[in-house]
Amino acid sequence: MKDKKKLRTPSEQPSERRRKRVNAKKPDFKRQESWRYKRVKKSWRRPCGIDSKMRKKVKGWPKSPEVGYRTPKEMRGLHPSGYEEVLVRNMDDVRKVDPKTQAIRIAHNVGARKRVEISAIADELKVQVLNPKRAVELEEELEEVEEIGEEEKKETAE
Repeated sequence: MKDKKKLRTPSEQPSERRRKRVNAKKPDFKRQESWRYKRVKKSWRRPCGIDSKMRKKVKGWPKSPEVGYRTPKEMRGLHPSGYEEVLVRNMDDVRKVDPKTQAIRIAHNVGARKRVEISAIADELKVQVLNPKRAVELEEELEEVEEIGEEEKKETAE
């Protein structure tokens, strides 16, 4: 009986070189005749014609996707950074994340204030945030809005 491999930390996981090597061997799967006609898009569609050279796998014709091109099991479903991606909607979700093997993505429907709080907690716990740029921008916007609000309060008080 084979031993199941444990999910390793990103530093122990297959390096980026291995990922590149695997992807380098994988051809760009083209739709049949897409190079011939502009109206036929490049996105993959399975060839089905009765005399189709691609379906018959004739030498010299583009390759078709097969099981052998599948990504290695340990790399499957991981973010390109090597972390397992976890969708986070609140602060409790961040605390449940393992910083060694998982990274967080803040959900799109999380508001600005909560987004800033989530990114702050992630920094404390040293959890990688996969969409951090938006949080930083929102933090700056929140500070500007708060300053404007304080100025308006002073003006109305006077």
